[in-house]
Amino acid sequence: MEDKYIADFVKKLGEYYLIAPFTLDSVAKKPQTTLNELNEFDLIISAKPTEAFTESEKLVLDQYTMHGGKSLWLIDAVSIEKDSLYNTLGENFAIKRNLNLTDFFFKYGIRINPVMVSSIYSAPITVAIGEGSQSQFQNLRWPYSPFGSSNSNHPIVNNLDLVKFDFANQIDTLKNDIEKTILLETAPITRLEGTPRKISLDVVTQEQNPKEFNSGKQSLAILLEGEFQSVYSNRIKPFKVLNSKEKSTATKIVIIADGDVIKNDVIKNVPQELGFDRWTGKNYSNKEFLLNTVNYLLDDKGLINIRSKEIAVAFLNRQRISAEKTQWQLINIALPLVLLAIFGFSFNYFRKKKYSA
Repeated sequence: MEDKYIADFVKKLGEYYLIAPFTLDSVAKKPQTTLNELNEFDLIISAKPTEAFTESEKLVLDQYTMHGGKSLWLIDAVSIEKDSLYNTLGENFAIKRNLNLTDFFFKYGIRINPVMVSSIYSAPITVAIGEGSQSQFQNLRWPYSPFGSSNSNHPIVNNLDLVKFDFANQIDTLKNDIEKTILLETAPITRLEGTPRKISLDVVTQEQNPKEFNSGKQSLAILLEGEFQSVYSNRIKPFKVLNSKEKSTATKIVIIADGDVIKNDVIKNVPQELGFDRWTGKNYSNKEFLLNTVNYLLDDKGLINIRSKEIAVAFLNRQRISAEKTQWQLINIALPLVLLAIFGFSFNYFRKKKYSA
């Protein structure tokens, strides 16, 4: 991801920690040197990688974890960008993104599936409705921007408001000795959509049937804690590692199934605040969530408590809304008319009675 799209979070992070960019470009020629340099960092953040990792790069990252390094991963298992939909057809195709990380995460206890999570509880998208000079911009519900929330009292998500996702993927947990904590998940009225798939802006003008969103809650962000087994245990390693470890010391990993959670908007080449939606004026809690995550991974829980605040997140029951839509429309339209008629009748009745006397 380009620097300008992560600028706000990097700037905020720099207020608390010493940070520096790091690439794995040198792994091909100097893998051990790269690993030694990487081990100088307490935490690495991989923000929306788009190219497949080589086996040597994965081994460097694996051994970093084995030596106690913490990591935050923001992963897109599906390739699709919202901006790519703003074309003459208003559509594009979502396809699987191969990062060569399936075995890597599988060994640690999770699997990111190349399916898209769509939900009725989602953020709006701004689209032009109408043609030519008659068109108007409207904010309409966009199922591919699901909200992530939590009822957990875990320090990372305690009292956290809604976090906005874009084209999020599904995370499955696998059985092993690692402790797993679901940090963020969707509302129950959610649907999983496989790839490849055509994505069209036309979906915003179509009435969504809640009964079709029957996949239940889906995990969007997960914390892993414990002593991890090396991905390369009992496997041929792509290069010889000095002080290689088969099992890590106690460490932590957070995996988020959407690279855009960290992405800030950019207006006229100026980065905006992370979580701010310029079209609706709404502020989402993406920045707070990521800061809490980094603080927790680095054992700075005091910083989390400072930011903590009481938030009540209430979801409207859209299934009930859909089922009772006609009833409430009649009540809202007919009831005032009935009351007005009763008032008019009563007024005239008592008026006539008064003057006839």
